[in-house]
Amino acid sequence: MYAYIMARVISISDDAYELLRSLKREGESFSEVIRRLAKKTSISNFSGVLSREAAEEIEKAIASLNEKMKSEMEEF
Repeated sequence: MYAYIMARVISISDDAYELLRSLKREGESFSEVIRRLAKKTSISNFSGVLSREAAEEIEKAIASLNEKMKSEMEEF
């Protein structure tokens, strides 16, 4: 039994090829890299990336910037 896999030839620039190659994991084909990168990312994929303390610091910084922008807009 033979499996026929269709293939397409695409042209990409040298820098795009190098970028794609740098993202390629061991044993992964270029098609697999493209599929992996093209998948939509769920927010749950980022669970555990930041510590709770880091997330709280970011929230504080965002709140501070929002307050600063709000006061600047009121002055405008």
